[in-house]
Amino acid sequence: MNRSEMIEMLRDRVCVVKFTKVDGEVREMACTLNENAIPDTMKPKNATTSYSEEVIKVFDVNKAGWRSFKVDSVQMFESLIP
Repeated sequence: MNRSEMIEMLRDRVCVVKFTKVDGEVREMACTLNENAIPDTMKPKNATTSYSEEVIKVFDVNKAGWRSFKVDSVQMFESLIP
């Protein structure tokens, strides 16, 4: 799955991403870019969110905060809802 496909799915629903962190630890995270799943107080201040080619910024639904992962570190990416 490429970066654009990941962002498209994240905008639509909550997804699970398994990736390797910079320190080598493997992490699994339930995350989204769907505004309906992000608390009002945590939504981005401006309507345009910038994405780099290497990193995707997402809202971690379990930790209730913004996190990021490197696209090339993703081991698994799937939707929580098929």
